[in-house]
Parts: sequence; structure tokens; C-alpha cells
Amino acid sequence: MSETLPAAPAAPVVRLRVPTDEDALVWHRIFADPEVMEFHGGAPAELSEYEELTARQRRHDAEHGFCLWTALDEEGEVLGFTGAQPWPHAWGPVGEIEIGWRLARTAWGRGYATAAARTTLERLRAAGVPSVVAMVAAENERSIAVTRRLGMELAETFTTPVGKRTGYCFRLDLVR
Repeated sequence: MSETLPAAPAAPVVRLRVPTDEDALVWHRIFADPEVMEFHGGAPAELSEYEELTARQRRHDAEHGFCLWTALDEEGEVLGFTGAQPWPHAWGPVGEIEIGWRLARTAWGRGYATAAARTTLERLRAAGVPSVVAMVAAENERSIAVTRRLGMELAETFTTPVGKRTGYCFRLDLVR
């Protein structure tokens, strides 16, 4: 006689939208949490930086078909963002597209990052992006777990030029 295993929990509903002006305010509030910012410089950005970031994302989406989208839960509450951008530094995977996510602390551990990242990958494929990287701090076990769930593979280990932190570059081919 075989045992019946419990069904895997259903992925949460996550909707992605191009960031609005109002999203800058929400991002500023939810990213003020030191735990959320632990692997992103430790301190929150000024509101003006989020205003500029959301404006830049609107332009990037209009020009390229992808950006860092605002992630919303099933009730329409802002969870944070997920999406993709060209790698912005002169070190690391120069010229490649990086997928990333940053969610409010209250959204952690509920499957939102993985669900949102999977939707991001679908949109990137539709936009003709052939591959992505994810740059993750070696201590960021939650994000490393998301890369694994997405099927990404560790490509290299690196040391950041500022802060001299160890990190990983994960890669995923989007061409089927």
C-alpha cells in the first residue's frame, strides 16, 4: 500500500505592473527595513532615488519590453519589485541582463519571489532576451534558493570591488 503525499502548496498569485509614481513612495517605505536592505547596501535610499528609479523603469519598459516591475499580491498590495535590467557595473557580467527581486519583509517565505521571478522569465523570453544572470551575495540564502527553484546554475564566484563581499553569479539560458 502506498502513502499519499500532501499536495505541494499552490504558487501565490503575483501580478507585475510597470512602476507608477506612487510605487516610489511604497518602495521607499517597505525598503526602509534594515533586514530587506541587508544585501543591498544596508541602508534605504532616499525617496528621490526611488522616484528616479521608477521613472527609469517606465522608460526601460517602453524601450525594451522589460524593467523592474512592481510586484502585487492577490489583493493588489505592493510586495516590492522583480524584473530585469542590464548589469550596471564595470565588473561582473558586463553586458548581460540581470534578473532580481526585492520584497517587503512581510512577503518573505510565502513563494512570492519565486512566482514573480517566473513571470519575469516568461516576459523576458517574450521580449527576446536569450539569457539572464542573477548576482547574489553568498550569505543571501533566500535568494540563492529562489535561483535554484528557477533552474539557474552557479556560473562563478566573485568578490565585490566595494565591500569585498563574496557573491555568486547564477545563469539561465532562456532559449528553448
